[in-house]
Formats: sequence, C-alpha cells, structure tokens
Amino acid sequence: MGWKNPFKDVANSKPLFLTVYGTVLIGIVFSAIYVFSAVYSPESAFSWSVSQHVAPSSPNQTFDSSSPSLRVGGGVMAPMPQPQNGKRNPIWKPPPSDSKMPPLETFRLTKELVQERVKDNVIIATFGNYAFMDFILTWVKHLTDLGVENLLVGAMDTKLLEALYWKGVPVFDMGSHMSTIDVGWGSPTFHKMGREKVILIDSMLPFGYELLMCDTDMVWLKNPLPYLARYPEADVLTSTDQVTPTVSDDRLDIWQQVGGAYNIGIFHWRPTESAKKLAKEWKEMLLADDKIWDQNGFNDLVHRQLGPSVDDESGLVYAYDGSLKLGLLPASIFCSGHTYFVQAMYQQLRLEAYAVHTTFQYAGTEGKRHRLREAMVFYDPPEYFDSPGGFLAFKPSIPKSLLLDGEHNLETHFTLVNYQMKQIRNALAIALVLNRTLVMPPLWCRLDRLWFPHPGVLIGSMTRQPFICPLDHVFEVNVMLKAMPEEEFGHGINIREYSFLDNPLMPAKVKDSWLNVQLCQQGSENCQSNITNTTGVLRFPRHSNEETLKTVFSPLKDVKVIQFSSMQDAFEGFTDKIREEKFRKRVKRYVGIWCCVDSHTPGHIYYDMYWDEKPDWKPLPPQTPEDDHPHW
Repeated sequence: MGWKNPFKDVANSKPLFLTVYGTVLIGIVFSAIYVFSAVYSPESAFSWSVSQHVAPSSPNQTFDSSSPSLRVGGGVMAPMPQPQNGKRNPIWKPPPSDSKMPPLETFRLTKELVQERVKDNVIIATFGNYAFMDFILTWVKHLTDLGVENLLVGAMDTKLLEALYWKGVPVFDMGSHMSTIDVGWGSPTFHKMGREKVILIDSMLPFGYELLMCDTDMVWLKNPLPYLARYPEADVLTSTDQVTPTVSDDRLDIWQQVGGAYNIGIFHWRPTESAKKLAKEWKEMLLADDKIWDQNGFNDLVHRQLGPSVDDESGLVYAYDGSLKLGLLPASIFCSGHTYFVQAMYQQLRLEAYAVHTTFQYAGTEGKRHRLREAMVFYDPPEYFDSPGGFLAFKPSIPKSLLLDGEHNLETHFTLVNYQMKQIRNALAIALVLNRTLVMPPLWCRLDRLWFPHPGVLIGSMTRQPFICPLDHVFEVNVMLKAMPEEEFGHGINIREYSFLDNPLMPAKVKDSWLNVQLCQQGSENCQSNITNTTGVLRFPRHSNEETLKTVFSPLKDVKVIQFSSMQDAFEGFTDKIREEKFRKRVKRYVGIWCCVDSHTPGHIYYDMYWDEKPDWKPLPPQTPEDDHPHW
C-alpha cells in the first residue's frame, strides 16, 4: 500500500541522550506500538495490488503521496464513525439536501466500512460504472424489496459514486478511474472490469465475511441467503451456464452431469483458507496474463481437480486443490438468460426462481435491459411509462397453422417469424407517422437461436415449441434503440417491450386514456374513420395511407394508448417518398440473424424485413462469401 507507521520511525531511531525524558518517551512509544498491534491486526492491512484503492484500516496508517488521504491535525487518518452493532443506515434514505459530498477517501474500502453493512456475517456486493447505473438501482431495489439490506456497491468512477451516495445507496470507491460509458462485452475495458472483480474478492475475503458477489446485469427475485445457508460446508457456491436440468427440485445441480461453464456472474464465497487460496491464485493468474478471460481462468482453476463428492447428500464436490468444497447452484432457479427467458425452466418444474442473469442474449447492454423489461423486473423512472406523443400497440394476428402445424424446422420457423415481421413493419410505419412509441408484440418462434449449429432446440433442454422468444432473437434491439442520423434514416422510432402495458408501474392516467381501433373493410357498413362508437372503439379502414392516418388520428393526440385490433393490411404506404426511403433504410437494419445450421459455413441466415418483395426468398445461409451480409 505504501503506508507507513509513524510510530515505527520513532521506535527505530537511536536517541542521542539517555535522559529521563527520553526514557519516558521511549516507554510511551513502545506501549503505543503494543496497543495498536493488538487492536489493528495484519488481517485488515491488505494490499490491493493494481488500483491501490483500499483505505488504511487503522487511524495510524497513512497513504503515500500517490493516494490522497483525509488528514486531521498532524497527518493521521481520522477514523470513520461506526454505527452500533446491527444498526445500518437505511437504504434509499438520501443525505440531507443541504449537506456536502464527503471526501472521496471516506468511501475507501475497509473492513470497517464493510462491517457497517454486514448481517449474519454476510455481505452482498456488485460493482460497475455509471453506464450501468439503472442496472445497479434495479439490483439494489430488488434486494431491498426482499428485505435484504446487507449490500454494498463498488463504484468504478466518481460519477456513479456520487450519484449512488445522493440516492442513499451504500457505495465504496474502487479507485478504477474507469470511463462512465458502456464498455461493451469482450472489449479490453470489459476484461479490465473482470479483473477488478477478482481483485475485489481477493481483497474482501480476508475481512472474514461471507461474500455473495454478483454482476450488475442480474436481479434477485427471492432472498437467496436462506438457500445459501443450507450449505454451510461449501467454500464456494457458483452459478453455471447449464441448459439442461440435472435435478427437478431445488437441490444443487449434480456436478457430474453439468457440462456448462461455471458462470461467475453469481457466486458465493466463504472466507475459508481454501477459498482465499483460490481467489489469490485466480488474481495472480489474471494479472500475469491479460489475455485470459476471468471466467475461463476460474473454470480452469476449479477444474484442476474435480471430484470426488464431499458426501452422499450435500451435492458438494472437492475441487481446485482437492480441499475446496464447491457447489453448483441449480440452473433452474439461479437462472441464466436461457433457462429463464427461453425455457422458463423454473415454471415448468413448478419452482420459484431466485435470480436471473441476462446471459445467452444477442444485443449487448440494450438487449439485457430489454429482456429484464420484458420480464417486468427492471425498474424504470416514471417518465418511461408516459412517453410524449403516447403509445401505439396492436394485437398480433397469427393463424394457428403457423404456430402448430407441421414440423418445427427452418421453413416453418421463418414462415412464422416473417408473418409477424410484416405486421411489425406496418406498426413501425404507423408509429412513425403518428409520432408514437410502439409497444412491440410478443414474438413467437419455433426454433431457438444460439452461436453454434443445433437441431432447432438444445437436446435435453426444456424449450417448448413454439415459444415466445426474446426480441433479440430476431431483432437487433441495440440498433433499434440507437440514435441514427436523421438526414439518412429519418426520424427515430421509439419502442417498448411487449409486456409494457401490463407493468404494475404503469400509471393510471396512461391506462385510463385508451382507444381501441378496429380494422374494417373500406366502404362496408359502419366503417367510418370519423366515428367512435359507444363502446369506445374506432373503426378504421384497412389499406389506409399516411395522409389518412394523419387526418384521423391527429385530433386524438391526447389519447395515451391507441391499440389496433391487427396490423394485417393496416398500412398502404407513405405518400412522402423521401420519408419512405429513409424509413426503409432504417428498418432494414432492425433485423438480425438466426443461427445456425449444421454442415454449412457460415451457418447463419439473415432475416429480411422486406422478404415479401422477393418471391423466391428462402431461408438459406449465405452461399458465397459475397452473399454474407445483411439485406441492406
């Protein structure tokens, strides 16, 4: 750390004169050293080797010149006031508005700081930068709603630290000086964040507390602490990427049957010697080679020795060095993005999910956020639910034959998806014309999407066919939500998740301002777009164009939600051809790929927003390298 004990300098100095005063002074010094050595044990004076962002753990340990410190009087770090045992400041209670932000050193990680939040010797932690502020607030809110407050958030930049402090969220400074923007999965900065996690675990375990470490892109749905307490002998309990069930109840997964990687987005550490040894070696491995992904490093270490079972009952296994007791949290209830969003494994097994981690998805951070919103487990601010211009929704109309008839294969999958895509294209156009935010419909798929060849669904998984698939299985959610130059792509089109109107956070003023639109045949009886019947339904002609939509719905701009009975043949086209061309350029980029067929390279197949304009269109992978590009 570079700190030094001022008493040591005095103790090691050789007095020039052996006077009475000198003797008394030396006696005082040695007495002080004895007292402080008894009170401040070496356990709390650890070194954070990369970032040097751990605070001195005793009042007489000072930072070196590279680490500014809070000094009182003669340059000694002032001890932080500690709450009484068992008393923690309530979360979400912000500091007084007229108070000042405390010095950064106040938020340095120490055993004393962690002790303020510990309950039953357990601390739950996550960390991130300002780009993940909404994920972090969601993570905290779920825990506090469950009555769990023994938590801490590590801030990788001061912008996040200050924001959390003023919201009353327990936070500490990781000293990472990281950018406040989203770094992107797989980037060098992403891997740096992974190393910070390992350093954090290695640094916190010597405090003597159990540590439940979590990524910010997961949420807690049920208090996990009683479950973890069922396995007191476990040194480490970790989640996995297992996609097939090994148990049908809430026992630990059977380690011999788990083929998926051990996922370090959710894992629980006890401060045992074996766990501390693993954390230390893991940290040293990653710091020695910046090309090793943190999760791969963890898996390599714990698989160095795997087996035998600790006993016949617990489900624990000896791992790593042969003494570490490891348990694999069941993937059915400590869910990955596949077992939760695709398989809904916990529902099929009639279990309660403890957690969901947004893995197995295809649209970056935006895709993670959208999946949590689809599941209605993401906390958005009130303005998210009351967009200017209001909302447009529609009831998807899908023939039963497209969902259920025939085999589940590439042809039937793409026929089903394309049928829905055309309706969504119409809805996007109408949303653009009316300047409304489109509530996406639930999207039905017959086949799963992965990164590698598969027969449609993973063998042994509980994926039902057909199933409501996450939007990122077909659409490039990150592209849909990204700002694009208006001069080239026209005005942006905002979207919401399919469950949006069912969200309990939806304000009554929005739900109560609703108009149903029933499509009808132009010229048929009562098909008059200027009349709303007594049931509050507007009958609107099919095949209407841009001008008709503007004429009919402009007077209804104060209605919060307009819901069409269908989008089949709802929109004839744009009258403004320049606007149409920009719209086409925009929405062509909204769709992604399906992956992957076997025995062909590449194995992916591009979706095409305008598939219906190509009579010979078929779901085929690119036949030549020149064909391997999106349809735009």
